Amino acid sequence: MHDSQAETVFRKSEARAMFETREGERLLETDPAAMPRDGHVVFIGRIASPWTSRATCPKNMRAARKMGQAAVLTIDPAYREGLAGLDRASHVIILSWFDQAPRNLIVQKPRHAAEPKGVFSLRSPARPNPVGLHVAKLVALDIEAGRLDLDAIDVLDGTPVIDIKPYFASTDAFAEAVIAGRDE
Repeated sequence: MHDSQAETVFRKSEARAMFETREGERLLETDPAAMPRDGHVVFIGRIASPWTSRATCPKNMRAARKMGQAAVLTIDPAYREGLAGLDRASHVIILSWFDQAPRNLIVQKPRHAAEPKGVFSLRSPARPNPVGLHVAKLVALDIEAGRLDLDAIDVLDGTPVIDIKPYFASTDAFAEAVIAGRDE
């Protein structure tokens, strides 16, 4: 191991040590950080959606809601305890992994745009790390079954989930946010 690699390992272990275990907390049997290098991303569940092809899948959550098709997110058993307290949320932020998207595009030419754009200025699933961001209404929650019923979703059936967070309108919404040249 080189000195720089050793320093990186030390910094990571030092950062993890800052998050001490508190009373009532539980640790996973296997630390995802100790798993083989894969970006250190762990799939915690999958989404069951009505969309089985890119041609039929809505391009965003607004389009998904217009189609009126519900979805179900199922959390793997090892992560279900993490759902405790989520029943207080009306909406959730879901981070998904677009496992079928290409990862080698850095500049794309969207159908709706006159000029090519860098992937970081787009919401396209094709990107170096194909992470999707979705805000969905939490219709029902069954913690024991690891089941979250959602009002809608804009992903293909079977899409992996990497995280769930409660949506807080007071901190997550910015009415003044704009993209120059867009009406939305």
